[in-house]
Amino acid sequence: MIITVSKPVDELLTMLQPFKRVFIVGCGECATVCQTGGEEQVKRMANELSKLKEVVGVTVIESPCDERLVRRDLKNTAEMNNIDAFLVMSCGIGVQTISEATGAICIPALDTKFMGKVEKIGRFYERCRACGECILYETGGICPITRCAKGLLNGPCGGQANGKCEVGNWQNDCAWVLIHQRLKEIGQLNRFKKFREPRDYQLKAGPGEVIWR
Repeated sequence: MIITVSKPVDELLTMLQPFKRVFIVGCGECATVCQTGGEEQVKRMANELSKLKEVVGVTVIESPCDERLVRRDLKNTAEMNNIDAFLVMSCGIGVQTISEATGAICIPALDTKFMGKVEKIGRFYERCRACGECILYETGGICPITRCAKGLLNGPCGGQANGKCEVGNWQNDCAWVLIHQRLKEIGQLNRFKKFREPRDYQLKAGPGEVIWR
């Protein structure tokens, strides 16, 4: 799940200032779960924005990161409605996809935070950074890149005390203590002692792409 938060209203109004006719686009998946770009939020945004701008239309695309769906749902929308800009209530991927697919100006209404776990609505936790070199099998399903504040690959640093991390004033669990406990629970504690080479950052060199041929 890609976790997003809404931008401050003042920031949105500043970005929208040059534009009069605006079309609002929401996201039917991640932003809906985060309650930042679903149907309710899009309607609320339209109501608020209509006091200052001409909102010529709204829609919620199932997956605005899927160019096929964007082209299907927004084909000729900008030209037909003579809009000045799309206000996109999705992650940055959706904003860019709509921009590329329509050629129109796209304003991001949200800030993209991370890929995370949904515990319940309003509680989201970072769990993956798409590093391109997944080692979850070696660490009991706990990612040291995201769970360790320092991204350490070979055990805890000297800044942990009683299983807590010094970063954040010992409020968060030390990732490597969690990894040790988990590996012990599943009978794979031998993996804890494995030395891991420094990460190959070329695997994350951008812009990334995966193409099936």
